[in-house]
Amino acid sequence: MTVPPLIVAPSILAADFARLADEVRAVEHAADWLHVDVMDNHFVPNLTIGLPVVQSLRAATELPFDVHLMIEDPRRWAPGYADAGAYNVTFHAEACDDPVALAKDLRSAGAKAGLAIDRDTPIEPYLDLLPSFDTLLIMTIKAGFGGQRFIPHLLDKVRAARQHVASGHLELRIEVDGGIAADTIEQAAAAGADAFVAGTAVYGADDPAEAVRRLRGLAERATTGA
Repeated sequence: MTVPPLIVAPSILAADFARLADEVRAVEHAADWLHVDVMDNHFVPNLTIGLPVVQSLRAATELPFDVHLMIEDPRRWAPGYADAGAYNVTFHAEACDDPVALAKDLRSAGAKAGLAIDRDTPIEPYLDLLPSFDTLLIMTIKAGFGGQRFIPHLLDKVRAARQHVASGHLELRIEVDGGIAADTIEQAAAAGADAFVAGTAVYGADDPAEAVRRLRGLAERATTGA
């Protein structure tokens, strides 16, 4: 698989759940990953989809699945998403007492391992764990609901993570999730993010694929200065 320098991952949380397969295909030739938000109404106060839906969607598209688990007890459930064919499985630091052990389990199951940091969680205690992960997802809203307004000061975590990654020469995606749209993606890219989750900005557009391409172009402009 060719790894692009920047990743745009439309979030199906903003899609029409009655026609998920069609919504996925609408971005298939423009998106890099498909972001799948799994919420359990315990870790966050919202309930979305689970493993059976992911298994069904896996047969409907070739897009790599970027599964974001906003759930309690990820040690129990996360490997099942890797077994279902997810490319990347991200779980929350706040929900796991041994993140490194779960990362090893996910990698053993054939997936990339991601660590998510919620809005109110300091990033510093987790920086030394980053060599065990492939993705660091930094929430730029409070986890749990789509459509929230982007919080700019949370990009300080992105800057701290990017500095740590650069100083340690780590191979790590820094992903941002929450309020990413045409008016915010350049800020996130300039701060050091290289993977961008976009829900409403993609699925609220008349042409979701074109929205993905526009977002990527804006992020590229911010990183190259073009």
